[in-house]
Amino acid sequence: MPSITSEATFDLGGLSDPIRFCGFRDQNLNALEALVPVVLRLDGDRVHLSGDRAAVRRAEGVLGAMLAAARAGSQVTPDDVALAVRSSAAAAGNGDGAIPPTLVTTARGREIRPKTAGQRALAAAIGADTLTFAIGPAGTGKTFLAIVMAVRALRNREVSRIVLSRPAVEAGEKLGFLPGDLKEKVDPYLRPLYDALSELLDDATTQKYLERGTIEVAPIAYMRGRTLADAFVILDEAQNATAEQLKMFLTRLGQNSKMVVNGDDTQIDLPRGQRSGLLDVERIFAGMEDVGIVRLDETDVVRHPLVGRIVAAYAQLSRERGE
Repeated sequence: MPSITSEATFDLGGLSDPIRFCGFRDQNLNALEALVPVVLRLDGDRVHLSGDRAAVRRAEGVLGAMLAAARAGSQVTPDDVALAVRSSAAAAGNGDGAIPPTLVTTARGREIRPKTAGQRALAAAIGADTLTFAIGPAGTGKTFLAIVMAVRALRNREVSRIVLSRPAVEAGEKLGFLPGDLKEKVDPYLRPLYDALSELLDDATTQKYLERGTIEVAPIAYMRGRTLADAFVILDEAQNATAEQLKMFLTRLGQNSKMVVNGDDTQIDLPRGQRSGLLDVERIFAGMEDVGIVRLDETDVVRHPLVGRIVAAYAQLSRERGE
């Protein structure tokens, strides 16, 4: 328990739905106590704080961000609290401690918001730029967040369709020799994209969109010769696209379209002798207008906490080897 050197009272100001602020069984307040060395006590419309003066001041800032989000209609979660705490600790106090607005609400009523500073930067880049590159390790939410932004754009009628693609590296150029129709041939390689869609849309809506072509899922090899206009286009696992494939894909961009390219440049599965196009992205596109490049790292991992430690361990090994 922190030493009590300062006390304060935070007023909720008659918030109509305190659960949006506190969380179920006060889980948001418990999360804040676990992250900042303060003691919180809820008393009606007030939260009493005690602890070190700096910690109390920091906790008040986080509570302010939580209250602003709750007043805006968002259901605050422990992930939101963690993001606000991390932002409040940014160098020189310049971090934006505000809880980001909800991007989409799923068919099951779950509100989707960026969970980390890197995800917040990625969402902002996708919103601002026509072409966005998201580069980072597994578990940082690159694919899911890109599809969230695509579904959001479709719902807001900013685009008329979503195009999802990724390289089918394991199949090479032999897709034509596999049994079944196109969908049956490539489904195993595109399954992660379907999984992300199922998180956001109910099965009937997803199936309707796929049948109508409102959502198209196809390997990168089937993009040649096309112009993708009025579409939100996502290339996933881009580290497994060669430089020639990536150039071909990027030049498919048409009018009133957005494109997001995701990849992990530490997990390249291309055959020996083939260079990933993702390795040249920062050298080619850095500083180019209307192009965003966002780097995510182990601090942005949102899977099981162990995944973040695994990613950090491999990153340390690469540094020791000078890779």
